[in-house]
Amino acid sequence: MGPTLALTPGDPRGIGPEVARLTLNHLRTRDSNIDITVFGPDGAAPDDLLEALQTEGLNRVGDDTWAGDVAGRSIEQAVNAALRGEIQSIITAPLHKPSLHQSGRIFPGQTEMLAELAGIDRVGMLMVAERTRLGAPLRVLLGTTHLPLRSVPDAVTTSLLVEQATLLSQALQSDWGIESPSVGICALNPHASDGGLFGDEEERVYRPALEVLRAQGIRATGPVSADTVFSRALTGEFDAVLAPYHDVGMAAFKTVSFGTGVNVTLGLPFVRTSPDHGTAFDIAGTGAADPTSMIEAVSLAHRLAITRFDTPSVNV
Repeated sequence: MGPTLALTPGDPRGIGPEVARLTLNHLRTRDSNIDITVFGPDGAAPDDLLEALQTEGLNRVGDDTWAGDVAGRSIEQAVNAALRGEIQSIITAPLHKPSLHQSGRIFPGQTEMLAELAGIDRVGMLMVAERTRLGAPLRVLLGTTHLPLRSVPDAVTTSLLVEQATLLSQALQSDWGIESPSVGICALNPHASDGGLFGDEEERVYRPALEVLRAQGIRATGPVSADTVFSRALTGEFDAVLAPYHDVGMAAFKTVSFGTGVNVTLGLPFVRTSPDHGTAFDIAGTGAADPTSMIEAVSLAHRLAITRFDTPSVNV
């Protein structure tokens, strides 16, 4: 028996319920072997909950508390089911962070909420495109996420690089089934500081991190300049890249995968994916929403869960 997946609707006023519904229609005509259930505020629900939530959401455009509560409770129900072992993957549609806060759930986003609900301290945000405009896959772990740029250098520490690269290597083994993954470590400064001309982080922060990683048996290469590391990954030299901050990773990632990328949370006891777009309130209900990223998120969640739970995996 294969893995069981849960899909949460996100903010009902956005395109989440619509792309989720379109995805289910697509999968059940082309990939009927995927066992997926909609999880709403009260737990597992029939598929028509998505249409009902979309209709109600379009009629409650300004109701942040209601929308945040629907999105938050749906996630809580799915996580509880995952922790009971009833499901192996959760696919989350996009929510609106201010609305989540308005509902009393004070988290920077879904990733942090999922981590707390699962009782996990260390998680990673991995952007995945198994197919890009150049053909080859690109997987980029964001070492830091939503920080002001001026705060990044202080946040990129030796311990952070070791922690995130370790999470990445473990996930590539357990979920992707790559026996000995290769990780490219993206530098912080231009030209990897060019021997100290443009900063000292590569020597002071990166070098000891790479020493620790290699001592642990992790195939880590770096620091590699940001202007070459992603192209090297796209030629197959690296299975994934660890980027030091959000935009250096996302700019490269979305350039080659816009609209088809998937956000994967590393470190959870279940697989979690989501599409790489937001709520898109401006097109909700117009029929213009594109479900491609959500379809990719469900397909990847299914594949990763099979590798992690249904096949012998590497002990990490």
